[in-house]
Amino acid sequence: MARRLPPGVSDRDFAAALTQFAAAVGSDWVFTSEADLDLYRDAYSPLWGTREERLASAAVAPRSVEQVQQVVRIANRYKIPLYPISTGKNLGYGGSAPGYSGSIVVDLKRMNRIVEVDDRRHFAIVEPGVSYFDLYNYIQERKLRVWIDCPEPGWGSVLGNALDRGVGWTTGHFRDHFGSHCGLEVVLPSGELMRTGMGAMPNADTFAQFPYGFGPTVDGLFGQGNFGIVTRMGIWLMPEPEAYATGKVRVLRRRDLIPLIDVTNRLEHGGLIGLPIYDSPLASLIDPELTALTSRVDVPDKELDQFAARRGLPIWDLTLQFYGPAETVAANWSYAKRLVREAIPDARFEDGPTFRFPMSAQDQKQVPFRVSIGAPSLEGFSQGPVRSRFNPYPMDGHVFFSPIIPKTGEAALEATRVLADVMAAMRIPGLNPLFRPPQASIFRSLLLVVGLPISRTDPKINEASMKIFRHAVKLSAERGWAEYRTSPIFSDLISSVYSFNDHALRRFTEALKDAADPNGIIAPGRGGIWPKHLRKGRQK
Repeated sequence: MARRLPPGVSDRDFAAALTQFAAAVGSDWVFTSEADLDLYRDAYSPLWGTREERLASAAVAPRSVEQVQQVVRIANRYKIPLYPISTGKNLGYGGSAPGYSGSIVVDLKRMNRIVEVDDRRHFAIVEPGVSYFDLYNYIQERKLRVWIDCPEPGWGSVLGNALDRGVGWTTGHFRDHFGSHCGLEVVLPSGELMRTGMGAMPNADTFAQFPYGFGPTVDGLFGQGNFGIVTRMGIWLMPEPEAYATGKVRVLRRRDLIPLIDVTNRLEHGGLIGLPIYDSPLASLIDPELTALTSRVDVPDKELDQFAARRGLPIWDLTLQFYGPAETVAANWSYAKRLVREAIPDARFEDGPTFRFPMSAQDQKQVPFRVSIGAPSLEGFSQGPVRSRFNPYPMDGHVFFSPIIPKTGEAALEATRVLADVMAAMRIPGLNPLFRPPQASIFRSLLLVVGLPISRTDPKINEASMKIFRHAVKLSAERGWAEYRTSPIFSDLISSVYSFNDHALRRFTEALKDAADPNGIIAPGRGGIWPKHLRKGRQK
């Protein structure tokens, strides 16, 4: 693909800026060749190879905060838009490609210092290039008694995932990665350096302990925002527990999901369990009768219950995860069974294994969900593009549709109907969307996640996925549901549904944008926030 210069920037000014970037960071760390810039394309873009694909004009990889400041000041001088990335592994949500074509990617992978890990106060301070694998290995090598909470896969940036509001697998307050961050260091659009919270106080030793400091809290502007480049972040870590155990609950009717979620909410919000994992043995069952049933979005729940009964299968499985002292873990599982029995008398239970810590790397392989004990992997990444009996013709990637829905069984059942509508348009065999419950990764809500297929060789697949995405956004918005993160190519679409009082939130953030970044150089369009001179191009 031909390189796209930043709109409104002359060849002469662009060349001058590149020369100054090279002087600031070293010529080896300014990338302009087509081969290099291919690495900054969104590998999962549904616009791959089209005129609308978002492409970088160049990339620059600073090594220090001072170099980031120089890059920002040079960009201001020539009014060149910048698009910062941490490790660029945000696949399904835009990858390493800029949201605005012609931007220069600021690749922070070289800023990979683990500044501190404290296993007495349970926090880490990291730079943007630190991956979950990096932080995990650092902790393991030093035999520190803390866990990270990581997503799947674990090759992404700890800082970057938090800023994009990623989620993980352990207990609720650690799964919320932005919610468990504490303190930011930011290069502002002017090139000035700022620290938030207690970090704003020189020599404070509580940067990663107390997030608020004094006065307004501004950290939220840098989560999915474009108000600066974050170069350091504190993150709270989970103290290593004595034990971890799982227990499984099985229920026989679709509408049992309503009391099941109510009970689980009581357990989780009371701090007694970690991530609850909802599933169904019918979700991937290949059966002609079930395929016929689930092809009808309005099929009555009773018919689905009767089918499951004939096959001798439960409708829903729920895996509960417990952390803490061994005695507490056992008591909490016993209490959970009592609550479920009171709500669903014919529920079935299966005791899972109990593991104790510290644990060897070999023993960790026996844990069903290794990410649930803070051990990163790449297994989650392999599921989409891998050939299987459910996916005989794997695509080249996917784009995520992921709205937030209420944390009730009623909303969850309705979400399966919405998912069935979306999946019917996708025409993917072997999947039974009426038995694919939303995820509970978000602590106080449920998350409906659909990966729409992407192909580099068949543009019709990409066109269909984008059409389905827009249809799904409409269906969700009608119910008051909206996405919590998205690929930059859909930022304007998602921003448009947050429309209370004539988009008061967006108007407010764009007023802040104009004040803090008058040249509009930091990630224009990210989060649906555009600088004044580009707002006319906002996609409806």
